Amino acid sequence: MKVVALHNLKGGVGKSSAAVNLAREANRDGLPVLLWDLDAQGASTWILGGENGMSRKVGKLLAGKSPLGEQVQHTPWERFDLLPADIRLRDLDRILEDKADGDKHLKRLIAPFSEEYALMVLDCPPGLSTLADQLIRAADRILVPTIPSPLSVQAFSRMIEHLDLKKRQRQRLTPFFNLVDRRRTLHREWLEAPPAAIGAPMQTWIPYASDVERMSLECRPLADLAPRSRATHAYRRLWQELKTELGE
Repeated sequence: MKVVALHNLKGGVGKSSAAVNLAREANRDGLPVLLWDLDAQGASTWILGGENGMSRKVGKLLAGKSPLGEQVQHTPWERFDLLPADIRLRDLDRILEDKADGDKHLKRLIAPFSEEYALMVLDCPPGLSTLADQLIRAADRILVPTIPSPLSVQAFSRMIEHLDLKKRQRQRLTPFFNLVDRRRTLHREWLEAPPAAIGAPMQTWIPYASDVERMSLECRPLADLAPRSRATHAYRRLWQELKTELGE
């Protein structure tokens, strides 16, 4: 099973919409997919029509004292399942810090799901945290949705500094431009020549589109909500690019 995390220091960069759409594109490509909504705000859970909250104490679930797999919910799409958000996930960092297996704990929680799924997508809360540190161990690729702006460059640079990555680990952290508005000069310029601090982003970029905002109103991924949308086709290309890099 491959594990892909969507993460950014900043909020409001389209992280949850990217997580949902990439997961759905992988599912449409024939892969059994599990999306784990680790963000207490629960945007991915809402879009997928899931029921927010877990039936057992989050602390026990994340400590491995209760079966996490029992919390999986089915979505309306075959072989596309959801581990829902829970408001108690706001204590996620504290729970992870308390585990004796250190920065490998998240990886160990994820491992049993490889028996049923080919891909797990993690929708992560914003910020620099213990979770961010553990993603380096747990995820095959960390995608960083990045709006073309100086503040985004600063945020990405701070992520790199905080994580203090080795060369091989750094290769797993990849930005992609999101919410791109080609009417803006800076956006066009960065698509042509990304700033050095960003490194080598994914070739595919996602346009700003009103259809993305409609996802939370109609509770459907773009592939089902607006199959001919430019943003839908962009996410399809992004998944294919990611799939190639993951060796799927």
